[in-house]
Amino acid sequence: MGTEILLDLKNVNKVFGVNHVLKNINLQIERGKFITFLGPSGCGKTTLLRSIAGFYTVDEGEIWIDGKLMNDLPPYKRGTPMVFQEYALFPHMTVFDNVAYGLDVQKRPEGEIQDRVKSALAKVKLTGLEERYPHQMSGGQQQRVAMARALVMDSPIILLDEPLSNLDAKLREEVRVELRNIQLDLGLTVIYVTHDQVEALSMSDHIVVFNKGAIDQYGTPHEIYYKPRTQYVADFIGTTNFVDAVVLQLEGDQATVKYGKKNDTVTVQTNEQLTVGENVLLSIRPESMRINGPDAGEFIMDGVVVTYSMFLGEKERYFLAGDDGKEWIVDVYDIGQTSYQGIVKIHASANKIHLIKISN
Repeated sequence: MGTEILLDLKNVNKVFGVNHVLKNINLQIERGKFITFLGPSGCGKTTLLRSIAGFYTVDEGEIWIDGKLMNDLPPYKRGTPMVFQEYALFPHMTVFDNVAYGLDVQKRPEGEIQDRVKSALAKVKLTGLEERYPHQMSGGQQQRVAMARALVMDSPIILLDEPLSNLDAKLREEVRVELRNIQLDLGLTVIYVTHDQVEALSMSDHIVVFNKGAIDQYGTPHEIYYKPRTQYVADFIGTTNFVDAVVLQLEGDQATVKYGKKNDTVTVQTNEQLTVGENVLLSIRPESMRINGPDAGEFIMDGVVVTYSMFLGEKERYFLAGDDGKEWIVDVYDIGQTSYQGIVKIHASANKIHLIKISN
């Protein structure tokens, strides 16, 4: 069951007027995984989620769930309960009645409804609050009610549309942990939509990065962060330094490139299909860089600390001008040392550098 495909999207397209919102989406999601759709506003992630749920009809392509074609089925027959950003709780109903609503619509036996609602509320730690109304609950509790309403349907897949965006930062972090624990404990398949990179990186088995209606990359959080396939992904996820470089030599999966005004060279590992003389980008994360120090590393460049450093608690962030004419960002974690000023050397190990092929 571990490798069984639960959701299979084949060439899915959606157009609103003149806007091609979803462009040839092909994606397979395994059962029991926590998958995050990540991207800025207007990139298509919520449109795809609502197309899976059946709230939108796709203009082209197929949506398969658990081996069944869903295109012509209404939302209530798809088995895809959704937790909305606003929770969409009925204010005049108690917690119990809100959670039981879907089962009531299906006309389930009363005894079954009682058992399943109690079980769902226990899973989200709301036992004893069955008779409260939404206005008597905190935002975090309301979010759990919405989650219980999805869990009670015993569906193969649960869809979450930015469910934590209305919570404060501390509560968001607490509920993130709870959601992930529930998913792991119950072996649920969850698709989670967010524009929050921290949520995506910390909660997901895999992340789908959207760019203008298309999928730029699908991979684990580590792959998305450290091995971005495109400049867009590298730039969107976290912070990175881009270095213009030219391929000088290729040997197996090793590419030697030159960079900077001094035409220094560094050899990095890559799986890209490259040619000698090709222009490429190097991506180096701020935390992978060093300033001065004895372990210079294979990559080195002169720089000047040109602006203030930014104290971020566990690290100091420096803004430098490199000899390539670009601004560099370097994170230094040994906060107790003397601050850097003026001319410095910035360096990194070759295994911390990721090569990105430039799209035509």
